[in-house]
Amino acid sequence: MGHDHHHHDHSHAHHASAKRIGLAFFLNLAFTLVEIGGAFWTHSAAVFSGALHDLGDCLVLGAAWYLQHVAVRGRDARYSYGYARYGMLGGWLAAIVLGIGSITIVGITIARFNSATEVHSIGMMLIAAFGLVMNFIAMWALSEGHSLNERGARLHLFEDVLGWAAVLLGGIVLHFTGSTWIDPALSIAIALFILYNAAKVLREGTGILMQRLPADIDDQRITRALRALPHVTGTHDQHAWTLDGHYTVLTVHLVLDVADPARMLEVKRSARATLDTLGIAHATIELETSEESCALEHH
Repeated sequence: MGHDHHHHDHSHAHHASAKRIGLAFFLNLAFTLVEIGGAFWTHSAAVFSGALHDLGDCLVLGAAWYLQHVAVRGRDARYSYGYARYGMLGGWLAAIVLGIGSITIVGITIARFNSATEVHSIGMMLIAAFGLVMNFIAMWALSEGHSLNERGARLHLFEDVLGWAAVLLGGIVLHFTGSTWIDPALSIAIALFILYNAAKVLREGTGILMQRLPADIDDQRITRALRALPHVTGTHDQHAWTLDGHYTVLTVHLVLDVADPARMLEVKRSARATLDTLGIAHATIELETSEESCALEHH
């Protein structure tokens, strides 16, 4: 009964999380459409850049919303590790779209420095204030959530708040000084900021797909800790990777100076406990005696 109750609570938490992300997604989508319309109304490149950022967040939130539902499934016959990597893939693809969009906007905006496009400064301030308020509401919708999806989405929305605050400030400066270069300069600054963050996500996502050693895992420290265990005389064929940037998997062969099943079981328990403290969520440990010859030892 305890197991069933725990499973029910876990599923309930996933569904509650999906509802919060869904609300944030629809809020984000609604004001992104308004902001795109506002960009054409105000002729502001900075507003258009901000709208692009929000459109990218729609992709991130939409993927997070869908994947929060997928996460309830867990592992099955086709996905023995579960569906965790889809979460990373959603963010990775969104980063590609954002990166392409940012480069396009920088190219278009550079041309505006030499043109005398008149920007509607009052409209620019109104749209920026609107974006600021709506992003705060979307952040508030996710404030109770603690899932990785929700924390990631909140970070994106916080970036949006900063971006719209900059556009609002730029609109005020433009209105009172008439300095038209402010708008394209802000647009390029926001686009470069988006590009920088998209590049970071792409780099991290590519590393996960290529099974690079996770940044928070110290391979040498793990080796030292395992070799310090009683009866362990050596380790080899040690590999660590992450499914989604958070769930880390490790496989390792331990060479022992004992062959007694009870002692070997104790070593395995100690090794698993040690790996757990070092951030390994899923460990596969193979035990060998020093007399055995392992074909993987020198690979």
